[in-house]
Amino acid sequence: MTEAVKRVYAFGKDANGNNVTEGNTDMKWVLGGKGANLAEMANIGLPVPPGFTITCQTCMEYANADNTWPAGALDTIAEYRADLEERMGKRLGDAEDPLLVSVRSGAPFSMPGMMDTVLNLGLNDESINGLIKQTENPRFAWDSYRRFIQMFSNVVMGLDGDLFENAIVAMKNDRNVASDTDLTAEDLQELVSEFKAIFSENVNGAAYPTLVVDGAVQFPQDPMVQLQLAIEAVFGSWNNPRAVLYRQKEKIADDLGTAVNVQSMVFGNKGETSATGVAFTRNPANGTKEFYGDYLVNAQGEDVVAGIRNTSPIAELKEVEGLEEAGAQLEEIFEVLENHFRDMCDIEFTIEQGKL
Repeated sequence: MTEAVKRVYAFGKDANGNNVTEGNTDMKWVLGGKGANLAEMANIGLPVPPGFTITCQTCMEYANADNTWPAGALDTIAEYRADLEERMGKRLGDAEDPLLVSVRSGAPFSMPGMMDTVLNLGLNDESINGLIKQTENPRFAWDSYRRFIQMFSNVVMGLDGDLFENAIVAMKNDRNVASDTDLTAEDLQELVSEFKAIFSENVNGAAYPTLVVDGAVQFPQDPMVQLQLAIEAVFGSWNNPRAVLYRQKEKIADDLGTAVNVQSMVFGNKGETSATGVAFTRNPANGTKEFYGDYLVNAQGEDVVAGIRNTSPIAELKEVEGLEEAGAQLEEIFEVLENHFRDMCDIEFTIEQGKL
């Protein structure tokens, strides 16, 4: 990578299992807190899904140039994207075996709930078939696509999340079921069509001419367009009113910017041996050394924090059939993290078909 200014840093392993991480925990001002800690965890050998981080400084260059990309930045991101595809042995948007990524913000200081996240990026009308083929689980695939359209519409395009939640509630009432998890693959496929229609009706085509096809706004099918818009949205979230107000209150400087972490997806919603959760390496209220936190089986990360479903205490994780091994490994990782950082840590984790 030949840029004079280094704007993108890789983290995680390559296809041969070698660590190719370029950052570490001391680089919070460059990689943001999340990016620096992902790099550090990769460096100490923890199972971190591979990805790359776009620097906080790139965010400020973009913002200060009236939301225009600095010369060469998009080319560098494209190089790192291609490198990630090679490391994972999968391509974004591939109809046979697609790579999906998450796009997350991560500022140098923690700003809980202020910044934005997009999951399952890379899904489109072609790659959904590859996901079904690889997982042999159409329900999971359509659920992932439904979530992606919903998050992309809300986070990237600024559409009201209730437009989508109301469609889900209407379908649950129509099918006479209580929970999202009771909807079938066919139901979710129908929801995807509804969600795409909601997108088309509510996005301003004049503001997004690249999304206009045959005179109508369409949900973007090109993963490169999806990725660029998502990164721009995360950069933009640094200056959203919520974040600006939060920084004033917490006396955080406005010129730090946020990094963007693009990370290969793992899935906690692949069935009963998959789960996701948030955990503390000890009880945050009183410091007691115990397995502390919450998890959900067959869910994605936002389900845990959104409060849509009731979570289970993490102490029970090791007792759940199919999750025992991952639960035990998670406890060992608690030890590794506390010993390494010499502090209590809070972590987010996903178990995909029994693998932590």
